[in-house]
Amino acid sequence: MRIAIVALLPAVAALALVPRAAAAQNEFHWKGTVAPGKAIEIKGVNGDVRAIAGSGDVLVTAVKHARRSDPDEVKIEVVQHEDGVTICAVYPSDGRRENTCEAGDGGHMNVRDNDVTVDFTVRVPAGVRFLGKTVNGDVAAADLSGDVEANTVNGSIRISTAGYAEAQTVNGEIVASLGRATWSDALEFRTVNGGITLDLPAGLSTEVRAKTVNGDIQTDFPLMVTGRLGPRSLHGTIGSGGRRLALETVNGSIRLRKST
Repeated sequence: MRIAIVALLPAVAALALVPRAAAAQNEFHWKGTVAPGKAIEIKGVNGDVRAIAGSGDVLVTAVKHARRSDPDEVKIEVVQHEDGVTICAVYPSDGRRENTCEAGDGGHMNVRDNDVTVDFTVRVPAGVRFLGKTVNGDVAAADLSGDVEANTVNGSIRISTAGYAEAQTVNGEIVASLGRATWSDALEFRTVNGGITLDLPAGLSTEVRAKTVNGDIQTDFPLMVTGRLGPRSLHGTIGSGGRRLALETVNGSIRLRKST
């Protein structure tokens, strides 16, 4: 019995190492400098995108998972450009149009029947803007200091930042907390199936338009109404107005709350 137990130990140890080696092969790490005011942009397709506060360089980790497809077929590509750095999950091309990683609205990505998911985690230093985009997954940005743009289709969005933010999804709720209320362009928060909850500084001045179909609208801010005020549609001025804020959903309620 003693001999049998000793003989089994190396086999058990070897088996224990297999998942760790596989996990290491399916991880991507990038470290680089992004100047204050510039952006780190993450573009995924299947998987969550999560940003947290960091310092120094931007740190990006991507972890690939799959049940039947080969994770090695999905490449993580880094593109540096004038406005910062864009990092994409690039799936195998479908033979008709090449999948490409480009900043902003550029690029093309078709996953076909590939079931690889790529979850991104980003450490964002102070002053760097964060742009998080995916299709099937959640987008979250916690305790950032710069401006945030978040986009998904099937997933929720949660943001807390000392800067400004915009968010858009289709199937999911939006919860966002903004630290500054002096943006110059219009900010938009839109979903279809989900509510919108927005925390804003007490000294907010904006022209707000809010609309829902199946839900209600509530605001903590005194509002000067423009036109008719209904339970599902609102157009009015908070403070001295000026900058624009648009909030729209179909199935969900809208909440405007004063930050504490």
